[in-house]
Amino acid sequence: MRIAESGFVHTYDWTRNERASTIEDLKEIGLQEKNAVLDADFIIVILPAGKGSHIEFGIALGQGRKIYLYSPNEDLNNFETTSTFYQLSGVEILTGTIDELINKVTKDQMTFN
Repeated sequence: MRIAESGFVHTYDWTRNERASTIEDLKEIGLQEKNAVLDADFIIVILPAGKGSHIEFGIALGQGRKIYLYSPNEDLNNFETTSTFYQLSGVEILTGTIDELINKVTKDQMTFN
């Protein structure tokens, strides 16, 4: 199941981007990504994630958005390699399968709204 099938609106789908070839392209993509985070009620960060995802994580954290931080394994709970920001209030760490992630987010958000 995809999360959109549960009625959620995806504010930005980075997989639809053409590869940026200029600084102007990067600026436009960055603006779209920033606005998508600001427009979202919550975000899902799927690890391992790149620098852009962690910047979006920071924007969401700073704006008080709910963050679901997902990893298919327990690596993000490793004290030696985890981030202090992963441990903050508003960040929910989830492990397991993608289906379990979707079920948890759907249940939480349907209850919240």
